[in-house]
Amino acid sequence: MPYSLVLNLTPRSPIYPNFLTGRHLHALFLTLVSSVDQELGKILHTAEADKAFTLSPLQIQSRGKITINSPQWRHERPIAPETPCWWRISLLDDRLFGKLTSLWLNLNPKHPWHLGSADLVITSVLATPQSVQPWANSCTYQYLYENASAANREFDFLFATPVTFRQGKFDSALPTRELVFNSLLNRWNRYSGIPFDSIALDSIFPSFFDIQTKLADEAYKNQSIGCVGEIHYRLLGEVEPSEIKAINVLADFALYAGVGRKTTMGMGMTRRISKEKR
Repeated sequence: MPYSLVLNLTPRSPIYPNFLTGRHLHALFLTLVSSVDQELGKILHTAEADKAFTLSPLQIQSRGKITINSPQWRHERPIAPETPCWWRISLLDDRLFGKLTSLWLNLNPKHPWHLGSADLVITSVLATPQSVQPWANSCTYQYLYENASAANREFDFLFATPVTFRQGKFDSALPTRELVFNSLLNRWNRYSGIPFDSIALDSIFPSFFDIQTKLADEAYKNQSIGCVGEIHYRLLGEVEPSEIKAINVLADFALYAGVGRKTTMGMGMTRRISKEKR
């Protein structure tokens, strides 16, 4: 069962930009895991294969508004103490969520967690959609499959943080149909228990895109370049309803899985959006 959890946090001391990088947030997540299961924390730290979680950059909630469609992934100024923040963690494996359940159930808003030199507290955890927070959600893989459309031939994605893909020895920031949907397919087949042998890739075509290349994170080695913005794909030609359904499943799954590389470091944060929101 995939989960997209939004943690609301409050820093008790300034968070300086050099501690807001993907690797520091990755370390914070491993600290959370290790607090309830040290062995699992070690496994996640050493694992080189595709990991069963994704992380967003830390976001600032200012004047009651939440950055939804344009999350900030690079910070040039410190985050001041008592600034309301949020952080999205997605989990693709039930076992991982089960290990962390005690952490959420016994949440202590006075217990500080460390992000670099800063102390912060977790005030609440969201796991269901909110009118002002569409990044929170949870459902079973079976629900995703059964409720996916077998008729909708249009797929709109928001790439909220830089998306990049590995091609051989190098990275590519261009979101081709093969790179986007194969990324989703690989993660779906790995974790869902409802694998697809193949999808109708040759029938998927981009019909609208408003994307830019952006520097992902100055702390990354070689300064990764990624793609952000919106892209619309459409199915053309004769496609079986079962194949249409499979692609809709993957599009809906994007909220949890993210797309491309370094999703455990804040990159590739993706979700399906409606055309009306373009």
